[in-house]
Amino acid sequence: MTTLGSSASSWNIKKYFLPKNLKRDFPASIVVFLVALPLCLGIALASGAPLFSGLLAGIIGGIVVASVSGSQLSVSGPAAGLTVIVLTSIGKLGTFEAFLLALVLAGLFQILLGILKAGTIANYFPSSVIEGMLAAIGIILILKQLPHAVGYDADFQGDESFSQTGNENTFSAITSALSKINYGAVIISALSLMILIYWPKVKKLSMVPAALPVVILGIVLTKVFQSTTFSLSAEHLVSIPEVGSFSEFKALFTSPDFSRIGDEDIWVVAATIAIVASLESLLSLEAVDKIDPIKRVSPTNRELVAQGVGNMTSGLLGGLPLTAVIVRSSANVNSGGRTKMSAIFHGAWLLVALLLIPSLINLIPLSCLAAILLLTGYKLTKVALFQKMWSNGKDQFIPFIVTVVAVVLIDLLKGVAIGMLVGVFYILRTNLRNPFFYKIESNGDKKVIRIRLAEEVSFLNKAAIQYTLTHLPKESTVIIDGKSSRYIDPDVLEIIHNYKHNAYTKGIIVLLENIQDRYDVPQLKELLYKPANL
Repeated sequence: MTTLGSSASSWNIKKYFLPKNLKRDFPASIVVFLVALPLCLGIALASGAPLFSGLLAGIIGGIVVASVSGSQLSVSGPAAGLTVIVLTSIGKLGTFEAFLLALVLAGLFQILLGILKAGTIANYFPSSVIEGMLAAIGIILILKQLPHAVGYDADFQGDESFSQTGNENTFSAITSALSKINYGAVIISALSLMILIYWPKVKKLSMVPAALPVVILGIVLTKVFQSTTFSLSAEHLVSIPEVGSFSEFKALFTSPDFSRIGDEDIWVVAATIAIVASLESLLSLEAVDKIDPIKRVSPTNRELVAQGVGNMTSGLLGGLPLTAVIVRSSANVNSGGRTKMSAIFHGAWLLVALLLIPSLINLIPLSCLAAILLLTGYKLTKVALFQKMWSNGKDQFIPFIVTVVAVVLIDLLKGVAIGMLVGVFYILRTNLRNPFFYKIESNGDKKVIRIRLAEEVSFLNKAAIQYTLTHLPKESTVIIDGKSSRYIDPDVLEIIHNYKHNAYTKGIIVLLENIQDRYDVPQLKELLYKPANL
């Protein structure tokens, strides 16, 4: 057994270095790096934190979290959904160092949640809501990147929420952008989109990720447009801190203020970050698994542990909170990523860029990065997806479209919560219709009604069964058959037995067939191997 386990473990490690996987992961990591770089900086800016903290969170999310996580395609980093929490928490706690202590504790909470197997909550998100979240993220990407595509980058913050500061919102930001167009940025974004669309269609060129020539083009045109009417200013370009020596690099790191460990506010902020970051990570993980071409299922509890390790590391070194992020993850999938090495590589590229080529990175125009995100957004929210959900019926389409609208107009977590409420309503509505089979037979002048219960009769079926029994016709014989049932919830059993004892008041005779006094919850082995009693 030991030899077999060692062999399996060795194979699991070797698969990450197989040429067939590396040839996909390497180019995908470059695309994810190019997408992640401006987002790390923008989210740090929006959070009121040092720019380096955003880059550091991206590096940790790529190298540390991906190494621990069981997901092959999920990419972690600083999340726009946490910007408001971070901004208000830093103000509430007074210092960034105190906030870092809260982040360390939040990571510890996440590790405990993973050990307690709280990650199973992800299995209860309806697929229509997950599809809606993905489509909404695609729409948000398109709406948020349009200003940068036309050169309106003065207020770039990487914020994905609809409402903005100064009574602005996503739509008003687009209107403002259209009145302040930089034609140099428009040319760069238009040419970038053309390359992104047509480059992969040329077989000889497809080996090189399209994002690479896009970035090279952006840098070249930035230089060419200097001293012309199309010139780009500093606000139109990526901006990362330039490090000249090891001492300067070391000075960028910040340590938590452990003297505040007894502060109640620290623990409240820690719990808030742990809950919100865990939910957002689980949502993203579920969404990435849905778009994984190989349809792998990621272990949710292990993901919580990985996120906890990442947040503890980020807090100890001076980074921002991180989560699994659907924008970077979907870019990874759409770029052909196959294993977690693409996420790890992207973290390494962020570190290399910070240490070796910050001046070159700072020449990349945001408009060419916007083009990459515009295409990613389009792939997430194709018209075909809306047609597919419509064809699945209103039970799927309504939760889907409600989630899309809510996420776009409010924010990710609140939008998904609204979609969940609608989705759960339709799930309950469907369950209420399917707890039993109803058949009316005749026996002379008296009606015989046979109710055959389903294989699994849960608490969710309680209301439907009670309603049906209450409205059965008087002076009839009712046979309740549990022959096919492996499990009947105790509350439902109580309703059935109470009905049997009291039905005589309506002249109803109740016969129970194959119904036990108690049912134990079926074990997984039993469900897999034991055939139903038909």
